Amino acid sequence: MECLHNARVAVFGIGGVGGYTVEALARSGVGTLDLIDDDRVCLTNLNRQIFALRSTVGQYKVDAAEARLHDISQNIQVHTYKTFYTPDTAEQFDFTQYDYVVDAVDTVTAKLAMVEQAQAAGTPIISAMGAGNKMDASAFQVADIFETSVDPLARVMRHELRKRGIKKLKVAYSREKPLEPVEDMAISCRSHCICPPGTARKCTQRRAIPGSNAFVPAAAGLMIAGEVVRDLVSAGGKA
Repeated sequence: MECLHNARVAVFGIGGVGGYTVEALARSGVGTLDLIDDDRVCLTNLNRQIFALRSTVGQYKVDAAEARLHDISQNIQVHTYKTFYTPDTAEQFDFTQYDYVVDAVDTVTAKLAMVEQAQAAGTPIISAMGAGNKMDASAFQVADIFETSVDPLARVMRHELRKRGIKKLKVAYSREKPLEPVEDMAISCRSHCICPPGTARKCTQRRAIPGSNAFVPAAAGLMIAGEVVRDLVSAGGKA
């Protein structure tokens, strides 16, 4: 418990996967959490994101998360950043101050930059692969990126990491083939957008709007939190 209390973990992306990771880390006793996400809570998040409530719709996700974490632990330190991590914003973060980094963002460019920055800093990192459009929470497992298969995001990551000379990366992934969501324009976000005003990256801007359920992202997020806790404790605080 002392190792966890003294640890500082950064979680990039606190949506469906990252939100549950943050919650579990806080309840496990991690003393300091850095939360990085520029998005606001939307009604469309209510089915799968732990910080998404009717009372938090429109709030920045990091603000909603911080309030909940302080309600869980009076002594936890929370640093929030209303920033979307990209190669252009990477210099805002000093990875050497973290004991662990969790990548729960959904863009390849950001993931690659984060992995490179973590490697340069000597800081352990775990990355979430695709959790959208999947139904089997039990299919998730933790492996090295170069041992993965089926997952389309992992395939792209393997290719790009090889080009960069990066030989290993711990990931949470599933071999379940993703489904193709049926988009009914009568109820689609594209024609009935309900994102709060000021939302920086609306789902309608995506080439394809992914579907999700309540338990697949949660399972992936909890699995990632378990890996972080185990690694921190095994290494005496510095994984």
